[in-house]
Amino acid sequence: MKHLLLAAATSLILAGPALAEDPVAYVVNIEDGANVTSPVTVVFGLRGKGVAPAGVEKDGTGHHHILLNRAPFGEGPEDAEMSEFGIPADDNHIHFGGGQTEATLELEPGQHSIQLVLGDHNHKPHDPPVVSKVVTFTVTD
Repeated sequence: MKHLLLAAATSLILAGPALAEDPVAYVVNIEDGANVTSPVTVVFGLRGKGVAPAGVEKDGTGHHHILLNRAPFGEGPEDAEMSEFGIPADDNHIHFGGGQTEATLELEPGQHSIQLVLGDHNHKPHDPPVVSKVVTFTVTD
């Protein structure tokens, strides 16, 4: 699947460690079941952690990844390896290592799903994982 990533670079390191008891990632602007047109802008939300670019090791921070059109985090065949080796970079695992807080995706018409996963400075999911709910939407013609 071809997608174009045009993301607002926000390489600022934001405050982090204890903003909330249970950190959570969420999709700000697309509701589950929505109909949208391509290109699709996805705004990333995060509570309880801060955002920092990949490679920057700062407690209480991480950077976003989108799981696109795949099983929810924890149910994919490669998910067990992510804690050791990091989140892969491919068409179904999209990295935002610059600390971006939104992205624009070129998606074909049809049904798609996205889930945000926060990764540490080495692209490894936090323990416990900081993930969003899966958001399923339909790209219309």
